[in-house]
Amino acid sequence: MQRILQPGEIEALDHTSFPRVILPVPAGLFAERAARLRQLAEGNPIADYLQFVAKIMDAQHEAVASLSPPELDAALIASAQQHSMPLLPAVEHIASAWQEVLDAMLDTLAGAEGLPAPLQPLLQELRGLDTEARDDIARKLLQKEVAARHVGMAPFIMAALQVTFTQRAASLSVQDVPYTDPATICPVCASEPVASVIRIGGKAAGHRYLHCGTCACEWQMVRVKCSHCESTKGIHYQGIDGAGEAVLAETCDECGSYRKIVNQEKDALADPLADDLATLMLDLLMSETRFERASPNPLLFVAVAEPQEENS
Repeated sequence: MQRILQPGEIEALDHTSFPRVILPVPAGLFAERAARLRQLAEGNPIADYLQFVAKIMDAQHEAVASLSPPELDAALIASAQQHSMPLLPAVEHIASAWQEVLDAMLDTLAGAEGLPAPLQPLLQELRGLDTEARDDIARKLLQKEVAARHVGMAPFIMAALQVTFTQRAASLSVQDVPYTDPATICPVCASEPVASVIRIGGKAAGHRYLHCGTCACEWQMVRVKCSHCESTKGIHYQGIDGAGEAVLAETCDECGSYRKIVNQEKDALADPLADDLATLMLDLLMSETRFERASPNPLLFVAVAEPQEENS
């Protein structure tokens, strides 16, 4: 009698296989991103903003060290795998710990090495919000909605959410992560990828992964597919003359979208989220084409119009 092997068992037998999923390592992730942003800030037209975000990432690094690993629900994992659904959709699984992380980050950013004095009133305003108001803004951000009055707060709130979701993803094993359909959203938290990355080193070398901007999980997708609609037709790459090929805009003629692809073979230190932020000029150039960005960077929001009350 022959036993049918499961996908994970098949991969284990194949010593030439590459990882389907790469889970984050939060202990070093945020510090490495901060260092990368400071490197990319040199000579960059948006250097001040990159330095600002680097300080937020320093606060993320300090906050993640104080978190305890979350308990995982075995039944939830089994259900997600059975139905090929993301494990913990972010909007539906906001852990209360994120608010403690936010307060810890605000303490760090208010310190001597924190943000400049003109930004301190914004931190105080954010600290003064009650938990319900914070949760409401958080849910809207995870759904890519932010009101004009909350744009200044958005990077801090999203950064705190990133810490808790990244630590949760890190607590999983690769075997816990389901095969999902569609393959263009994060199999852990159902968020869209911020960018894709061609990895170097180990069995992942040369393979393209989509990088989740919320929980930092990465999942493999072949290079010939659009990371938004999965089409294999009309895929092209566009960049800035003289800027190298470490970061390019991958465009799709079928769906009319683009998403950046970050190539560590061209720059070993490239980070999908940090390098995406630092190449805003490429986004500005793409805005002059017919292609629309597939998903935003979670630390760079544009306000949406708020509904106005009709005058009675």
